[in-house]
Amino acid sequence: MISVRWIFIASLVLYGLFKRSLTTWILISMAMGIEIGLDFPAFAQNLQVLSKIFLRMVKTIIAPILFATLVVGIAGHSNLKQVGRMGWKSILYFEVVTTIALVLGLIAINLSKAGEGIHLPRDFHQDLPPTQPQSWQDVILHIFPENIIKSMYNGDVLPIVVFSVIFGIALAMLREDKRKPMLNFCESLAETMFRFTNIIMYFAPFGVGAAIAVTVGHLGLDILKSLFLLLSTLYVALIAFILLVLLPVALFIKLPIKNFVKAVSEPVSIAFATTSSESALPKAMENMEKFGVPRKIVSFVLPTGYTFNLDGTTLYLSLASVFVAQAAGIHMSLTEQLLMGLTLMLTSKGVAGVPRASLVILLGTAASFGLPIWPIMAILGIDELMDMARTSVNVIGNTLASCVIARWEGEFDDKKAINYQIENPEVKTVEARDKIHV
Repeated sequence: MISVRWIFIASLVLYGLFKRSLTTWILISMAMGIEIGLDFPAFAQNLQVLSKIFLRMVKTIIAPILFATLVVGIAGHSNLKQVGRMGWKSILYFEVVTTIALVLGLIAINLSKAGEGIHLPRDFHQDLPPTQPQSWQDVILHIFPENIIKSMYNGDVLPIVVFSVIFGIALAMLREDKRKPMLNFCESLAETMFRFTNIIMYFAPFGVGAAIAVTVGHLGLDILKSLFLLLSTLYVALIAFILLVLLPVALFIKLPIKNFVKAVSEPVSIAFATTSSESALPKAMENMEKFGVPRKIVSFVLPTGYTFNLDGTTLYLSLASVFVAQAAGIHMSLTEQLLMGLTLMLTSKGVAGVPRASLVILLGTAASFGLPIWPIMAILGIDELMDMARTSVNVIGNTLASCVIARWEGEFDDKKAINYQIENPEVKTVEARDKIHV
């Protein structure tokens, strides 16, 4: 069977050489990562350095690309009234969709009852991450930057967004001769960072494949047997959310579904393997702009959505919190479940850039509601696999949100969406040579 699997992977590599597509190579690297993790689990742990290199390089892009695109969008292309209008429309859409995700998670776990009768294996041990309870004051304070350099260093997306929006508004209020040099700088910075993203993405297959190999090598298959029902419940609930909520929204705003899938496939596959929405943000912004969403809307909605529109994380947290109660044999009424779910939804804002930060939120909420900690150890055992799914849904939900706001503002470019194609660097080089020859 091992030989058959490696022959299959070799055929995928040959297909990748023929296809010459970055998305194809990312998917092939994921398959190779799974196989390496299964066959050489000890060696797979050494590959973690590759995934960390990729994540570090991506994180260097986040702050400058957000700052540049938001400032240009506000001070260069849109008026201040539109910024306020985009803000309330985005928040309204985010809260409606995340509330539906919350309810769907509660329905799924109450139907499957995955927590009832759960037992941890005797040799199972997981170190729980340290927790620090957050009050509502802490959540609000986190929105506003204390020190913009500190926020950039820590990768806090929302404070960077708030600073950039205020900076853009201030720049828009200046005279033309004072505003123009800074606008030119920000436009140049934005274009440079998009090119920077393209360079980093050549390393994506190595980073993504290594991340998958580390995960599979670390988990093995034994823990999946005892927690298969919980994992299945989450995946089925997330698929149901995509089909019953996100797909109807996409059809309602008349998106070309096939091309939208093409546009999000690359950032989603990166998010799936790295378990970090932040790692997919630069590519998601670039692809959505090519798909027909104006840059000023992409640069505002996507980073804001990474804080307020965590559909997959919200669904997971509502599901996981009830799982903890079921495993502990504690009956919770529907009202108590909703209250706990809403608490989790509020305290989860801003965790998009941190892999498995949802566990910290879950631990804090469990302590607040008097739930035991030991069932969370079971969740931690398969949290990497759960994080892959919920992070992917976060990215899909936010890319769709940018399309919704663009359509709502009457600025969605249908022509770009219909003609969208995944760029192929080799093809572009050949086309450029042909043009020079002609």
